[in-house]
Amino acid sequence: MSPFVGLVPILAIVTIQLLPRSVSSLNLTNEYLHHECINSQGKYKKGSPFEDNLNRVIRSVSTTSNFRDGFDDTAFGDGPNKVYARLQCRADSYWSKCRTCLATAIAGLRRRCPRNKGAIIWYDQCLLRISTIRVSGKIDYENKFYLSNPNKVNGNPVSFNKETSAFLENLAYKATDTKNVDGIALVLYASGEKTIGTTNLYAMVQCTKDLVFNSCLECLKWILEEFPTCCDGKVGGRVLSTSCNFRYELYPFLRT
Repeated sequence: MSPFVGLVPILAIVTIQLLPRSVSSLNLTNEYLHHECINSQGKYKKGSPFEDNLNRVIRSVSTTSNFRDGFDDTAFGDGPNKVYARLQCRADSYWSKCRTCLATAIAGLRRRCPRNKGAIIWYDQCLLRISTIRVSGKIDYENKFYLSNPNKVNGNPVSFNKETSAFLENLAYKATDTKNVDGIALVLYASGEKTIGTTNLYAMVQCTKDLVFNSCLECLKWILEEFPTCCDGKVGGRVLSTSCNFRYELYPFLRT
């Protein structure tokens, strides 16, 4: 992956080369995407009560998370030393792949944000957030970034943009349909394929499972507003926050 070509508050801009690969090979990848060290939450000292609570909450997520659902939102401690942790895995990367991505994310946060009380890291297959602030059930409007393929589509980019953004919006409504449940659990995820001219388009949208239908739809509409900036005429792109994300490519990138 290419290095970041620009970084501004709230929105990080990354240009990467995405090469078509087989679905099986894509399933084996779990690329690092981005991280945020939340310096405003301060640092903790070695051997402090906060570090002890952090280690406890990480052990809890690692051993008791429901990897079947690909989500965990837990906390440990009290007062200023309380630690919150949230894990969300991509909807095609549950069970063992979710567990593996979590282990990678924990190691990545420790290396990239040493002793930060608040930090976020994104990989292809999961998101991990550590915080001193409870954010469950709320849309995070402060942390988002986008990735895009530098290559332009063949043909009419205006038509491509219109059809792609409309398809993503349709997936957003599908993800937040009240019938889109797994047992009693909200899914808050949808994926699909669409033919645009002679090109096959593959896309997905997803929210973290602490949101409800209405807030998930609000979050997806919010990041879809970034489509013109992120993805204008591009053959692939995505916008990710800590609450929701979308992605589209001209090749399959999800497990079926």
